[in-house]
Amino acid sequence: MQKVENGLFISVHYTGTLDNGKVFDSSEGRAPLEVQMGAGQLIKGFEDALADMNLNEKKTFTLSPEEAYGPRDDKRMHSFARSDVPEGMDPQVGQAIALTTPDGQQIPARIATVDDEQVTVDLNHPLAGQALTFAIEVVGISPTATQQHAGCGGGCGGHTEKSGCGCHSDKPGCGSAE
Repeated sequence: MQKVENGLFISVHYTGTLDNGKVFDSSEGRAPLEVQMGAGQLIKGFEDALADMNLNEKKTFTLSPEEAYGPRDDKRMHSFARSDVPEGMDPQVGQAIALTTPDGQQIPARIATVDDEQVTVDLNHPLAGQALTFAIEVVGISPTATQQHAGCGGGCGGHTEKSGCGCHSDKPGCGSAE
């Protein structure tokens, strides 16, 4: 029986739900999520749950916020003057945007509030502070990658703040709660 181990490429079908039962991401109708175990591509709790599973094994588990995207942090709310909004942009509450730091780094954010004077953005991951339940099935184990990856691939379980693949937008599969 093939077993999930560090260094191997694991293909997994998954469905992620919130406490209220709402599905926030799923591989249903898509190729399975493929990741290399131990390469830092997964949120820690998801990778821990995959460890030592067998090919075709199914599992359901719930991650606390600390095991997933961490607790919400009010210090990650930032306001700036409405006059600083680029001309032609019409900021809307809930809109995902990318802020650019002085050194050119892109930071994903979601607009929390807008009024005539200022815009407040939330830099927390959209799933921060939430427990996440995953139903998973290991459908492939290989010593080499079996899928071509363009960009970051798919799957909420597959993205961390450190992944650097831009998966903190409002695209399902990149950690969106919508």
